[in-house]
Amino acid sequence: MSAAIDRFTEAAHALGLRPQVRRFPEGTKTAGDAARAIGCDVAQIVKSLVFMADDRPVLALTSGANRVDTDRLAALCGATELRRASPEEARAATGFAVGGTPPFGHPDRLKAFVDRDLLSLEVVWAAAGTPDSVFLLTPAELLRASGGTTATFRES
Repeated sequence: MSAAIDRFTEAAHALGLRPQVRRFPEGTKTAGDAARAIGCDVAQIVKSLVFMADDRPVLALTSGANRVDTDRLAALCGATELRRASPEEARAATGFAVGGTPPFGHPDRLKAFVDRDLLSLEVVWAAAGTPDSVFLLTPAELLRASGGTTATFRES
């Protein structure tokens, strides 16, 4: 296993989770790639997206079928400016590369928002630390582990 997956697994264990990490050599960097590799609906993929809200990193955990409405997310953050984090900013905030960012296990807990659409699903899949690794969890586990707030912030 890679060091990133080891860090993710250690963080999961500290939260009481015992994830079964699955790796796909073809990659799971995008929601579409992950859904094809796993054989699930793209809506079941959790995208862990880092945004800069007035220069503070925030995490948007959204369904793979949805796009983030940045105006809605900015309002949720109470930010006057919101933009997608650069890959370097995302790695600095989370400790993981874009495409492999898990919903928890970051050096400092980020303010997180969980897409309300994920809550209607039985299970979801999220990145496990690398762009070729994923793990299965329930929406309730996602909420608890991420410390996120449920919200609607998808584009209409």
